[in-house]
Amino acid sequence: MPKTSTAKQTTKTEKVVELLKRSKGASLEELTKATGWLPHTTRAAMTGLRKKGHTVERATIDGVSRYWITTGT
Repeated sequence: MPKTSTAKQTTKTEKVVELLKRSKGASLEELTKATGWLPHTTRAAMTGLRKKGHTVERATIDGVSRYWITTGT
């Protein structure tokens, strides 16, 4: 019997977008823990989001780089 699921599973990219849309954004460490990706893969995913029209900003706060989405889809 085939499995049926009514709940939509969140992709890792969707999880990254969710974290980046928070008011405080997310650190690279938070993003890698949430996805299980290596840091270079996580940064590449943010580049992909930029190519899809998102504006990803970066700032250093208390010595830690934080990223967030400011505009886009």
